Amino acid sequence: MPTQHDDRFRARHVLAIGGFVLALLAAGAAIVLLLGTWRGFVRETAPELLDRPGGPWAVGCVLGLATVLGALGGMQVETEVSGQTRLFRAVRVTGAAICWAAAMVPAMYMLGALSGKNCPSYQASCRYIPGTGSALLAYVASTALLGWCLLRWNSARTEARRAGERERLRRLRKKGRGKSRAAARRG
Repeated sequence: MPTQHDDRFRARHVLAIGGFVLALLAAGAAIVLLLGTWRGFVRETAPELLDRPGGPWAVGCVLGLATVLGALGGMQVETEVSGQTRLFRAVRVTGAAICWAAAMVPAMYMLGALSGKNCPSYQASCRYIPGTGSALLAYVASTALLGWCLLRWNSARTEARRAGERERLRRLRKKGRGKSRAAARRG
């Protein structure tokens, strides 16, 4: 026989689950509204943007540069630093989210400028925008090239830092002050 306490507990769970489902529905509606608004914004602004001096190739390269710089900023801000306060961690996570959003917006813009797959071409919102193909090609090429260059630079910098640390520890061990490998393994 359920007690009054069990009934209140059950009612609280029902309300929590109902609130969660409503929150999911609201989030889904907001995402659909946001994507529809974004698509309309892109379809309105892309023809003017692609008509700028330099044409679609320059637009693709600039958007590719923005993507790579946003990703680089996100990777730099994401690095963990020990002994951080909660406020500093929150600022760091917020900065990383902003940088990664800045990296994703140009990609979403380029994809939004392309004509839809199941969209009839006689509708104004589905028409082909001249220059989107070459802009996408320039975007992909510049993002790949700049991303590869920055990856190589970052890898070389990390390896140089590790080599310097190994050299420092070797010198300390030579003087008898650094931990030996066996001592480091023991803790």
